[in-house]
Amino acid sequence: MVFKRRDRLPLADRAREFFYPRKGWRRGIEYLGHRVKRLPDSPHRIAMGFASGAFVSFSPLFGLHFLYAAAVAWVVRGNIIASLIGTAVGNPLTFPFIAITSLGIGRWLLGRGDEGSTFNQVTHAFGEAFGGIWETFQSWLGHGPSALDRLFLFFHDVFLPYFLGGTLAGLGCGAVVYVICRVLVGAYQRRRRGQMLARVKLKMEAAARKRAEAQGKCGLTPQIDPAE
Repeated sequence: MVFKRRDRLPLADRAREFFYPRKGWRRGIEYLGHRVKRLPDSPHRIAMGFASGAFVSFSPLFGLHFLYAAAVAWVVRGNIIASLIGTAVGNPLTFPFIAITSLGIGRWLLGRGDEGSTFNQVTHAFGEAFGGIWETFQSWLGHGPSALDRLFLFFHDVFLPYFLGGTLAGLGCGAVVYVICRVLVGAYQRRRRGQMLARVKLKMEAAARKRAEAQGKCGLTPQIDPAE
């Protein structure tokens, strides 16, 4: 690739860059906001798409957030590109809050309010689940025992409450994000249209002055266009 780094960063540096970029999270957030505002679509569709990505960020379907966000945006007729950008709401800084909030709400909905958990326990559970999926796949090939019992336990104790709670919390977050994004994008597009009209007006006035000067040099009386 043309823009690929010539010297690949060490694993430790790449991990640090992922969790704390050298240029800071603020610059990345500002860049994403700039990209969203410049999308060629209506404020409603852009805001709906970005809200879809924010909603999906509360889902436990890790690795499928892009596909899930695009599908949700397509259903609600939002901008799909904005939905992909909106998944950035879920990032290493917000995932601890998202995971604990989603799991807590889900367990409350299921009547399991006495089951506490920490972010480390959640990440450990997902790690064990991915390992169980691999072990089960290997068992189908005749290598080792199956881990379906662990997967069923994970689904019951973690995935199901996380999914239910994440759906509810994601809807709330998506609604707030939609309102904010629509206001910001609408204001940006109105300002941008005003700037474009101002530039067009200046170009028309400059062209009229040049035409008048050219007519004056030729000894002609400038003709005033009634429309100007």
